[in-house]
Amino acid sequence: MIVAVDGPAGSGKGTVTQILADRLNLWNFDTGATYRCVALMTIRKNFNLDEENKIIDEIDNLNIEFKKDNGIEKVFLNGEDVTKEIRSNEVTKIVSQVSAIIGVRLKMVEMQRKMSEGKDVILEGRDIGTYVFPNADVKIYLDATLEERATRRFKENREKGIECTYDEVLQNVSFRDENDKNKPIGALKMADDAVLVDTTNMSIDEVVKKMEEIIRAGGKK
Repeated sequence: MIVAVDGPAGSGKGTVTQILADRLNLWNFDTGATYRCVALMTIRKNFNLDEENKIIDEIDNLNIEFKKDNGIEKVFLNGEDVTKEIRSNEVTKIVSQVSAIIGVRLKMVEMQRKMSEGKDVILEGRDIGTYVFPNADVKIYLDATLEERATRRFKENREKGIECTYDEVLQNVSFRDENDKNKPIGALKMADDAVLVDTTNMSIDEVVKKMEEIIRAGGKK
């Protein structure tokens, strides 16, 4: 079974998919984290964003794994726990540009499909229901106002000890929205057969309940 959850930054995808994965016994796969790993590698290798071939070629040397530690989902890059580092301001500033590189997109989609083979999964990202798994069993598109999404991401960063201002987060979220919507491959958009859930005025529990109803109904609106 494949459940595809798409939506812009700060719409609540990461939080609710983790809860639903545990509740429905699905493997939770944060595809955005895989692109963040590539962005982190780009920074560590001191590659410029216009050195696309270097970035694309280096992906072959990356081993990305998702593991649970005391119930907490962690991301490992070549055996190193990078869960916190991939959420840093430095990575966040370039991840949208890195994921827009066509060669990167193609390689990561191939990796994501392989990682999902033979599993009951719930995947969240920008283009899961439209490009990565267009034939997903259930497709849900989460959204919220720009201001609400920026507020959530700002609070999330503060809780994780990431220094930033609300204006910086708002500007970054807005930039990522535009960049993600205009990518040549895997652009952010709602699939025609996806169910829209506006989370602006909903609590996490309310969103989880709504999504669980949609999943159990087989993606029916």
